[in-house]
Amino acid sequence: MNLYHLEVEEKSYYTTRANDNRIKVVPLSPSRGLIFDRHGEVLAENLPIYVLQMIPEKVDDLASALARLNKYIDIEADDLAKLRKSHSKKFNPVTIKTDLTDEEVARFSVHQYEFEGFSIDVRYRRNYPYGEILTHVLGYVSHINDRDIQKLREADEISNYRATKVIGKLGIEKYYEKLLHGQEGFQEVEINSRGRIIRVIKDVPPVAGKDLMLNIDINLQRFVFETLDHREGSAVVLDPKDNSILAMASSPSYDPNLFVEGISSKDYQKLLSNPFHPLVNRATLGVYPPGSTIKPFMAVAGLNENIITPTTIRDDHGTWHIPGSGRHAKVWRDWKRWGHGPVDVTMAIEESVDSFFYQMAYKLGIDRISSWMRKFGFGCPSGVDIPEESSANMPTREWKEGRYRQPWYKGDTVPVGIGQGYWTATPLQLAKATSVLVNHGSVKVPHLLKTVIDHGNPVASATLKQTVTLDKIEGVKMSTWDLALNAMRLVNSGSRGSGRRAFRNAPYCSGGKSGTAQVFSLKKDQVYKNMNVAYSLRDHALYTAYMPCEQPKYVATVVIEHGDGGAKVGAPFIRKVFDYLYVKEGAHKQDKQKTK
Repeated sequence: MNLYHLEVEEKSYYTTRANDNRIKVVPLSPSRGLIFDRHGEVLAENLPIYVLQMIPEKVDDLASALARLNKYIDIEADDLAKLRKSHSKKFNPVTIKTDLTDEEVARFSVHQYEFEGFSIDVRYRRNYPYGEILTHVLGYVSHINDRDIQKLREADEISNYRATKVIGKLGIEKYYEKLLHGQEGFQEVEINSRGRIIRVIKDVPPVAGKDLMLNIDINLQRFVFETLDHREGSAVVLDPKDNSILAMASSPSYDPNLFVEGISSKDYQKLLSNPFHPLVNRATLGVYPPGSTIKPFMAVAGLNENIITPTTIRDDHGTWHIPGSGRHAKVWRDWKRWGHGPVDVTMAIEESVDSFFYQMAYKLGIDRISSWMRKFGFGCPSGVDIPEESSANMPTREWKEGRYRQPWYKGDTVPVGIGQGYWTATPLQLAKATSVLVNHGSVKVPHLLKTVIDHGNPVASATLKQTVTLDKIEGVKMSTWDLALNAMRLVNSGSRGSGRRAFRNAPYCSGGKSGTAQVFSLKKDQVYKNMNVAYSLRDHALYTAYMPCEQPKYVATVVIEHGDGGAKVGAPFIRKVFDYLYVKEGAHKQDKQKTK
């Protein structure tokens, strides 16, 4: 009676259970999308590598097999450690070693008949051919960890990563992970009682990830990175028409390929303990007092708030103090100790007259200053399409109250007028603000992505609308914008311009503004020469500029830490970059003429 119940009445139930045990779904990982520069040069690729793997079920004496295998393939202690940590089922392949050489593959292939259960497979590994030059733009992929799994579960995307071993960790690789990863496929297979695959019932191939084309010009990127010459600093080059990022370099850097298969503890500790912090993307995470680079922006605010006019003249004697503060009050000094004499706003920008901007800032007040500078993008993320970015700090009364439990004093406002005090900015924020000036108040989001190429239809490539225009700065006269830009032109080519020496005899017209950011404050009447100060206490050198003067095509910003002055170090750096772009543009025009 019980036999009848099991074989007849419950036949459907037990048949279903048997099929569930007999049929398995094996996920298939998609190929990751490639990344190209604006001219089609490969920046991130997938290279085939040889992998030695083993099916534990077929190996009786593992220790003996590995000892014999060492004659043909060099198996290191790290490989054995990874093998011991493996918790694979007996019938699933276990990786013994990755990235075998051609010689090792050849040696093993001749003797493969001696090693039951061992085989060589081909996999694809992410590779970054330009190494450290692009690390802080591209980021890297690495093995999926518990934190990644948790985030994938929260985003309800874990089912698309069952066969995937790596995921984007930083930069473009992380920001555009969904586009690059692709869609997982699967095989429906029949297995025996020991879990071995007998046949494939159904095969759904994975869909490769989409390729990305960036705005980066790899040749310009390499030139900018090499010009930094391993100094601590960063540089950004934008096309102000849409704020596409042509180059964004941070120095020092590191090789992202170290992380792809999992970086060793020794190598990682070496990076962490490096006093020059190569892991930090200084272009978006480096925060510095912007120094005098902000004077053109401050001039726009002062003119629009009627604090000054284009013809306002102030006599600079080299010092300034708050009116009515008394003989023992705090004195703010100009960089030129004996003063600049009578100056208007244009000359104050050209010659970088601190006293002129001390007084302007004092009259504007912190509320109006912070409001105006936020319009230029200070104190908030630029919106760049990588996840690693700092807002830096545009100080307000509320910020100081929350941070220090102190009210905002009048004296706090004065150094803000020359980009010091509590004000900090990133190099990318400064480049974005310069493009706002160039575009007469039009605010655009800096972006790295140019085009997404869909592998499903290689003929049609979908361009993402990354050129996001934010609220334009309204109510500013065209003459005000032109005054600030003209003053920057005089900085590079005027008789008193702080950048005139660096840009002497340039075959193009450009505008710029230097900045020198103090690392520590001087005491009253204290002076120093940077050569007599410890390296870590030397001023940072900043410079931001545009080129050419008519319809600018490029905005470039550089910050070199402890560089000893923007005009001295920053301006020559930008000159080299603009010379490179000018020569390259000339060569491009010649090539176009030849092809006509």
